[in-house]
Amino acid sequence: MLLRLKYLKLLVGLLVVTCYIGLTLAQFPRECVTPDGLRSGQCCPSPTGVAGDACGSISGRGQCLSIAADSRRHGPQYPYVGRDDRERWPLRFFNRTCQCNGNFSGFNCGRCKHGLTGPNCDQRISVVRRNIMQMSTAEKQAFVKALDQAKSTVHPNLVICTRRYQEVLGPDGNSPQFENVTIYNYFVWSHYYSVSKTFLGPGQASFGGVDFSHEGPGFVTWHRFHLLQLERDMQDMLGDPTFALPYWNFAIGGDECDICTDELLGARSTFDLNSISPNSVFSQWRVICESVEDYDTLGTVCNSTESSPIRRNPAGNVARPMVQRLPEPRDVLDCLELNTFDTPPYYSTSSESFRNSIEGYSAPQGPYDPVIRSLHNLAHLFLNGTGGQTHLSPNDPIFVLLHTFTDAVFDEWLRRHQPGEISYPEENAPIGHNGRFNMVPFWPPVTNAEMFVSASENLGYSYDVQWPAGAFTLSEIITMAIVAAVVVVVLVGGAIACAARARSHHSAEALEPLLSETFRRYSEDDRRSDKSQSVV
Repeated sequence: MLLRLKYLKLLVGLLVVTCYIGLTLAQFPRECVTPDGLRSGQCCPSPTGVAGDACGSISGRGQCLSIAADSRRHGPQYPYVGRDDRERWPLRFFNRTCQCNGNFSGFNCGRCKHGLTGPNCDQRISVVRRNIMQMSTAEKQAFVKALDQAKSTVHPNLVICTRRYQEVLGPDGNSPQFENVTIYNYFVWSHYYSVSKTFLGPGQASFGGVDFSHEGPGFVTWHRFHLLQLERDMQDMLGDPTFALPYWNFAIGGDECDICTDELLGARSTFDLNSISPNSVFSQWRVICESVEDYDTLGTVCNSTESSPIRRNPAGNVARPMVQRLPEPRDVLDCLELNTFDTPPYYSTSSESFRNSIEGYSAPQGPYDPVIRSLHNLAHLFLNGTGGQTHLSPNDPIFVLLHTFTDAVFDEWLRRHQPGEISYPEENAPIGHNGRFNMVPFWPPVTNAEMFVSASENLGYSYDVQWPAGAFTLSEIITMAIVAAVVVVVLVGGAIACAARARSHHSAEALEPLLSETFRRYSEDDRRSDKSQSVV
């Protein structure tokens, strides 16, 4: 009854302190954002609710320790110090949290790391992310229904901050400025928070040259964890640990959005070319984090208030013909052939960088060109609407499937090149992108380097992808020609040798007729004997 009353309070929007045994892959657990918790800078809940059992220390699951935050040099793109709550995340808000032992994980060490399950977190479990176009009708319907449920289901254990840290305790210094948020809207909010500008004060223009999840090596690692948290939140919501996010293979070329149907992510409305068909459930969705002017001039932070409907008009940007077509299959293959994960300055101007090519600021073959938008970026711009605006893009659910495919390409690159952690830059990347930087705004803290691993071996999921075959290179053609020539020579030589041996055999038979006659009889007897045996 007590849990039911607490849940009722949550639904009506009251901030309550719950004792939920789960993994908060988000900003902060609800039970830590009390006035005392914020003033102490400590967030070390107990998974059991027993006093003195912070982080499950009694059973050896974890302990409450100081947070390690990256202090290495970052790139020159962000010139300030101490002006942004996200610097050295999350020390502005909390400096002590649960450090879990072994395979335990979560904000209170009450759950297992990704890909593991069981009381001791020692049993492997994995899900397979599949092409949504190859799923059955029932599977497609179930996925759409699950997304819609996540859009309306209040997250059971996290809240979002709606003010900067200096105002986080409210006007009276005792009213934490946090709000409840739905599972899907948190997914949107966390992306917005990572890309929002730095507020420099009233009357000053906010600084926009900062992005904690794009234009740097953390692009692939940040979005990987972003998807992981949504997938696990939806697994918990559905009570189904086998649930997996599908992907959209956007590298199909052409100017048609094959998943923009009412069966899937919503067709184009016949009444308004920039809207979603009223026959799709997504036409009822409303976006959050749209009041950018207020955020930049007043220093406010996006809250959970919903506003306008999703806008989308695939291939409809007539002013930019280059974004009216989707990437080609060959673009993915070219990108996968790049040998280096990232190159200095580890930014959107990097050349011969796999990361910058898959993100879409460089050509798929590697060279940087300020005019080019390819792969991930091109797919976003092709959507031409909500999905093409960085701070709003996750509001369009196509974002989920677009990024699972981007992550699939990243995972395939890791499989082919086996780069090792040393390939990820430890310093001089843009702020938020160094290997040991705790990704903003995830909680408990998780670094970029922790996501620079094979998904199937470390994170509990894999992809079912048929990668297109590439055209043969000149060296491959020459090699195959040489091998073919050698095979022909061997075959011709073998045929000549056999013919010579046959002539020699016939000559011997002519000279020794009795031997020939005897051999034939033996052979015939042998065949009869074999036949008799086979019949038996």
